Amino acid sequence: CDVTAKSPGNDVFDKKRKQYAKARPGEAAPQAIITCIAASTDRAFDQGMQVEGKEFKLLMAGDQSKALQYMFFAERECAKIPGLSAKPGPMEHVGVIGAGLMGGGIAMCCAEAGMKVTLLDVDAKNLERGMNVIKKNYQRSVERKSKTQAKVDALLSLIQPSTKYEDFANCDIVVEAVYENMDLKKKIFATLDQVCKPGCMLASNTSYLNIDAIASATKRPEDVIGCHFFSPANVMKLLENVRGTKTSPKTIATAMAFGKKIKKITCLVGNCHGFIANRTMGVSGGMALLHQGLLPHQIDAAAEAYGMKMGPMRMQDLVGLDLFGRINATSGKADPSKNVIDAMYAAERYGQK
Repeated sequence: CDVTAKSPGNDVFDKKRKQYAKARPGEAAPQAIITCIAASTDRAFDQGMQVEGKEFKLLMAGDQSKALQYMFFAERECAKIPGLSAKPGPMEHVGVIGAGLMGGGIAMCCAEAGMKVTLLDVDAKNLERGMNVIKKNYQRSVERKSKTQAKVDALLSLIQPSTKYEDFANCDIVVEAVYENMDLKKKIFATLDQVCKPGCMLASNTSYLNIDAIASATKRPEDVIGCHFFSPANVMKLLENVRGTKTSPKTIATAMAFGKKIKKITCLVGNCHGFIANRTMGVSGGMALLHQGLLPHQIDAAAEAYGMKMGPMRMQDLVGLDLFGRINATSGKADPSKNVIDAMYAAERYGQK
């Protein structure tokens, strides 16, 4: 075939290269695809096929190909629980406790999966603020044309704000998403034990606290499990389900099915301090580099140039520096003179939240 397509010009391809370099930094495949498309417009078909073959071989033999294949199979493997034969419980109505950044994001996830949501915050002002954040998030979707106004109206109709725990009486699942304080979480779970129907899955969004200790506040520890979302919950794909010593197979099955229903990459982990993700982050070296004198933007630049969507310092700023700052302060381990997070927390500089 000697037919040659008309090239739109190098400016078009240069623009696309910049666009994908920003959207998918460090990835080789998007740039190779643009090279192949460009070759299809400025030379004969056979010559274009030679370019495509060359690029394909380079990608297939590269480390990124192996990593993507590993990730593809790993994401599917982690959803399989050996020996689990229990069937999940119902998942029609979800209660979410805490109308902050995390709770609001979880409520959005559930609504977008078609589930009825009761979003509770005992502080009416916090509840109003949280609902306004949800509405603003959806309004941005309308402005970006990723959702219609009709779709947004339907989603918002599924989220009912509340200040009363009694409104959880008919929930199939309740997810607690308040800040990391064991006494507060135990108080909440003791209340849930009284108001929730038998068999309701009681989940904590804790990022590191002991699930067994939280479950001990109830008379039904078999219904308690950790569901650790990542911020912002309506965007981040990972969900860590944390099994306690007494968590029942049915509760585990429900938590795994819940994650699938809200389109998360869901893995089951053991009950230990920090679970998996936060333990991994703890040894990643970001904070060590910060305390050695590197500036936050330098650390993030290195991480993002490597291919991470967001550097560790930007992530902490988004999630809230008070998360770990409060933990250190309440445990008596804070040292503002040596620890940057402790110093920021003491100065009430909590980041973007």
